[in-house]
Amino acid sequence: MRSILLPILQILISILLVAAILLQQRGTGLGAAFGGGGDVFRTKRGIEKSLFYATIGLSVLFFVTAILNVVLA
Repeated sequence: MRSILLPILQILISILLVAAILLQQRGTGLGAAFGGGGDVFRTKRGIEKSLFYATIGLSVLFFVTAILNVVLA
């Protein structure tokens, strides 16, 4: 049971991590590639800030489960 639980947990975390990354707004888009709109400083607020911290937390959890998967294998 324990040998199958860790890979399933890692798959679930990876799906959540991909979703969190894709939900984040793109700051400059293609406009900055052509020289426009790259000079504005913006802070993260509200749900954008929560999503940013969730992405960091999910990436740390994914890294920890990957290390545990290697160590326990």
